[in-house]
Amino acid sequence: MSDPIIEAVDKHPAPKGLQYTYGTAGFRTKADVLDSVLTRVGLVAALRSRSLKGKWIGVMITASHNPPEDNGVKLVEPLGNMLQEEWEVLSTEMANKTGGEEVAKFYSDMAAKYNIDLETPARVVVARDTRASGARLLGCVQDGLKAAGAEVKDYGFLTTPQLHYMVRCLNTEGTKDAYGTPTEKGYYEKFGAAFKTALKGKKASGSLTVDCANGVGGPKLTELIKYLPPKEEALEIHVVNDNVIKPEALNVDCGADFVKTNQRAPPSSKTDPNDRCCSLDGDADRVVFYFKDSNNVFRLLDGDRIATLVASFLGDQVRLAGLADSIKIGVVQTAYANGAATQYVEQHLKLKVDCTPTGVKHLHHAAEKLDIGVYFEANGHGTVIFSENTLDTIANYEPKNPGQAEALSVLRACIDLINQSVGDALSDMLLVEVVLAHKSWSTQEWLNTYTDLPNRLLKVTVKDRNVFKTTDAERRLTSPEGLQEKIDKEVQKVRQGRSFARASGTEDAVRVYAEAATKAEAEDLARKVAELVKVAG
Repeated sequence: MSDPIIEAVDKHPAPKGLQYTYGTAGFRTKADVLDSVLTRVGLVAALRSRSLKGKWIGVMITASHNPPEDNGVKLVEPLGNMLQEEWEVLSTEMANKTGGEEVAKFYSDMAAKYNIDLETPARVVVARDTRASGARLLGCVQDGLKAAGAEVKDYGFLTTPQLHYMVRCLNTEGTKDAYGTPTEKGYYEKFGAAFKTALKGKKASGSLTVDCANGVGGPKLTELIKYLPPKEEALEIHVVNDNVIKPEALNVDCGADFVKTNQRAPPSSKTDPNDRCCSLDGDADRVVFYFKDSNNVFRLLDGDRIATLVASFLGDQVRLAGLADSIKIGVVQTAYANGAATQYVEQHLKLKVDCTPTGVKHLHHAAEKLDIGVYFEANGHGTVIFSENTLDTIANYEPKNPGQAEALSVLRACIDLINQSVGDALSDMLLVEVVLAHKSWSTQEWLNTYTDLPNRLLKVTVKDRNVFKTTDAERRLTSPEGLQEKIDKEVQKVRQGRSFARASGTEDAVRVYAEAATKAEAEDLARKVAELVKVAG
């Protein structure tokens, strides 16, 4: 009798000489060399579901902000969080096995090692972004899932956060932690209603222009708008760069990554000074805001700015609700967060700041340890996590006066408005609008909360990035020996200086970050540290 796993794997043979790695964003590379990987991901997803007694596991086919010819895939755990690290390693091993027989043996060996009963039902949710290669790669995943005998729910086109939401909803249905209805309509209804309640009748000033990177976020935002209060009452949204008919336009000269990297608005932007704008990325899990000031100068409001804005607002609501003694808010950053943002949170907002290594999963884990953990990477990917105790406290607290009742109502609505499973550009965008409406702030007033220190990021190509080892959340080098002391000496020569060097996660290069009181000092410091790294590497 033929083995369906061997058949499925041999139908999609792996290209010779390629090594695949399950990184921070799952597997991601050129779409034309991913067929074999996607088939094996189907097998891993089924096995992961069985290891968790048939809980739903998610598979999202996307390459986010990458160019149109790329694609990728990532696995999602039952509560919508990212795949466990141990299973990232297993996924990498599976992807690099050569033929069907080797894969089938690894599959049964994994089942034996983790005491996984292969008779247990396997349930897997799949979705994809709008890339042209998505349909073919979906077929490859389905071949793997079918070979493993898994039950499959195919949601078609979704944003990455919508897929995370579906997985969490399916696994919490009928429990006290029920997260929502696991349908697209359920997603729009939940976030639309929460937005209306959180606004409390306040109206956003001006309109918001949203650049959707010509990705899946465009049609999904257009649908979400139907569930928001009428624009005359709340918020007028203009959707631009939403062409999904031409997949080759995805992320080209638009989107969150373009805006953040180039520090300018998309060329297609036809906005007037002080018009509020934001850009999503290709799979709508990142958002950055920006505007042109009265002098027509581009001003970016990135993830650091969103984190400080949201933390400030939630801190106000917790205090107004009378809960400041029982709920503590913290902000989680990486070393790339601007020093001025860190100082603003600690000294002005009087909130705790934790620093973690780069990568969303590190930020997410650190935020989970706080009562209310606010985290955003500078690139605009982030969310807010409320602990179980905090959710119970807010749900059960009896307000002592109308002011407390109002703040509690806003807090409860914000909990529903925030996608706690993962950074969600659509949900984060609405949250920012709620905060600006409550504070009656323009984008200029938001920008004025603090002044970013000038900074510079350089990339230094090295022979072997693995020589560069760090500690203290990647802020200090432990190897090569003596290099950190030399960097410290350079930092001491400039005002408000800070610099660090860390190995890239994806290529043989070291990234050097420097900031200082002036642009000239920041650039000079970055150049000197880069020279030190070049000599050491």
